[in-house]
Amino acid sequence: MNRAPLSDRLTRTREAGVLAVLRAPSPESALEAAEAIIRGGITGIEVTYSTPDAAAVIRELIRRHGERAHVGAGTVTTLDQAAEAADAGAEFLVSPGTVPELTRAMCETGRVVMTGALTPTEVMTTLDLGVDVVKIFPASLGGPGYLGALRGPFPDAPLMPTGGVTPQNLAAWFAAGAVAVGAGGDLANAAAIAASDWADLEARATGFAAALATAR
Repeated sequence: MNRAPLSDRLTRTREAGVLAVLRAPSPESALEAAEAIIRGGITGIEVTYSTPDAAAVIRELIRRHGERAHVGAGTVTTLDQAAEAADAGAEFLVSPGTVPELTRAMCETGRVVMTGALTPTEVMTTLDLGVDVVKIFPASLGGPGYLGALRGPFPDAPLMPTGGVTPQNLAAWFAAGAVAVGAGGDLANAAAIAASDWADLEARATGFAAALATAR
């Protein structure tokens, strides 16, 4: 499949800046959580496949928000999930690791593909398979300094740290060279989702949005 130039494919991801890694116990709570996060100013939503009926959630968010939100699928670990998410309209597909057969299938969907790596060897393998963004996970193990060190041998690789990203260190991640960041527990907080505390999620998103504006 012919794909647009990388810079064009990543425009929406760069604009979103932060992808909220959303894990919810039900489709209904996932939708409510996503709405709260979007109200707070974070428009990148990664609906993980640990959420029941993830594809239906993706489809509904796209129906509601269209181009106003950047919606994709996360924790993609099977060929069926990759195909299903693409059919649901996911703009990007994210996997926690990099498995060659799955990664190639994800790339063949034509969606923006982000797969996980941590070491330089893994980054090289991931780039060789043609992914658009290397998800550095868990980024909390090395922090922004580690991401910056990876920029030495990989100056042109789009890197997205996920794990350990907070409003307080967001600017440091971007200064280290992140193309975007994935934010889980500090943004799409599991306890707040379980308690249906949508005001808390909205406030968290507002904090991230403010930090993102400052970082840029």
